[in-house]
Amino acid sequence: MSRLNLKSPAFIILIALVVWSSSHATCSARRGSQWKQSKATQASLTRKGNGHLGWQHYQDNHVPNLMQESYTTQREPTTRQLLNGANSATFNVLDYGAKGDGKSDDTQAFEAAWAAACKVKVSTMVVPSGSVFVVKPISFSGLNCEPNIVFQLDGKIIAPTSSDAWGSGLLQWLEFTKLKGIKISGKGIIDGQGSVWWNDLPTDTTTEESELIVPSAKDSNYSGSSELINSRLSGNMPSTKPTALRFYGSSDVTVTGITIQNSPQTHLKFDACTTVQVFDMSVASPADSPNTDGIHLQNSQDVVIHNTNLACGDDCVSIQTGCSGIFIHNVNCGPGHGISIGGLGKDNTKACVSNITVRDTTMHNTLTGVRIKTWQGGSGLVQGIMFSNIQVSEVKTPIVIDQFYCDGSKCQNKTSAVDVSGISYQNIKGTYTVKPVHFACSDSLPCTGITLTTIELKELQEGNQLNEPFCWQTYGELKTTTVPPIDCLQVGKPSSNRVHSNGDSCGT
Repeated sequence: MSRLNLKSPAFIILIALVVWSSSHATCSARRGSQWKQSKATQASLTRKGNGHLGWQHYQDNHVPNLMQESYTTQREPTTRQLLNGANSATFNVLDYGAKGDGKSDDTQAFEAAWAAACKVKVSTMVVPSGSVFVVKPISFSGLNCEPNIVFQLDGKIIAPTSSDAWGSGLLQWLEFTKLKGIKISGKGIIDGQGSVWWNDLPTDTTTEESELIVPSAKDSNYSGSSELINSRLSGNMPSTKPTALRFYGSSDVTVTGITIQNSPQTHLKFDACTTVQVFDMSVASPADSPNTDGIHLQNSQDVVIHNTNLACGDDCVSIQTGCSGIFIHNVNCGPGHGISIGGLGKDNTKACVSNITVRDTTMHNTLTGVRIKTWQGGSGLVQGIMFSNIQVSEVKTPIVIDQFYCDGSKCQNKTSAVDVSGISYQNIKGTYTVKPVHFACSDSLPCTGITLTTIELKELQEGNQLNEPFCWQTYGELKTTTVPPIDCLQVGKPSSNRVHSNGDSCGT
């Protein structure tokens, strides 16, 4: 048997084949290990429910094509672990066909994502960051929904600017109804693109920016200030302007983190809601945008608004009939018209508002600071109101009660009025540009129980000979000396020959 020649070509080729085969097996095993690790990592990220960040949820037997431009198959909801050990499903609008390109209509995708999230307890509907979604008027109904849904808004939602999307006119754009435990959170933006509505307004409308009128002793009937009339628009948009975000008939509602801007009318409205929390959010629209209230409350109880920045063209917060247990603190208001209760009693209606506290709040460059406004001819009661620790800067009239409120020039004088009593003003300081205090109360039903403590209001520019404090049929007590002196406040109570209050019908 001949010896194997180690230097022969055949031997060299044989050795090369053995080495190549071993290397190929090792590399294949390494790639298999890496694929398993990749799948495990991907599954872990999916379980964390971080929303649409480029990771996609696939079935175990499906290998993703990473070079594919888009993946259009609808995904299963991701699942995340909560602190209490429960699971929460996450429904991303991108997974339901939303484009998020700022041009395409994404309304159907939002409807589909909501329909899926609605069926699952403690679910989260995600509007991801980095995308702009055009959404037409939509109602997220909760009639058959599970409780405690989170609407996670990190992207931007914009309203359509074509009149076709609004028909003959709608009262709201984004609406959440009949829900329990609904929460809107995130760092996203709701943009009503209201300029197309504001610019459509007639040029001959009146506004309440004019100075509050002082009643004359010769004519006890008083004609008050006026706000912009929401008349028919002259252009293509319908005359009825929508609220940007409305909650109706819901409980345990939370709105936090988001920004609502440029609403055609009111930015955020709560109607017939209980146990509401609003904090760490912002409202932003120009000072001259008409009727753009920041937050509007109506028929709602147990509402807390705090650590919020409100800049708009009307009331920063508007509190209407049926509200009680409202606590507003650490709010920055301005520009705008201040924080207002009312107008109440319009068209001879009954209005009931009680137990309202506004404190630790700043007002800058606003029409009024804290205001109560009622219409002639109304009935009901406003009582148990406290305004405390309010800092005002360049505010036209910081303290206002106006029982002759009128948003036009043709308001008739009427005898009946909403009863205003038990109003406390404490530690209100800063600068004004027109008048420090304006109390214009009803001849037949004067304001009673008005108390003022530590009021220090100074002219922005001294020596301008601005209007002095004004009081009309206003009774109460000065707990401390005030700057300037409010000598017009009448001490005690009015005579008994006044119209009897209808406040008892409010259940007080």
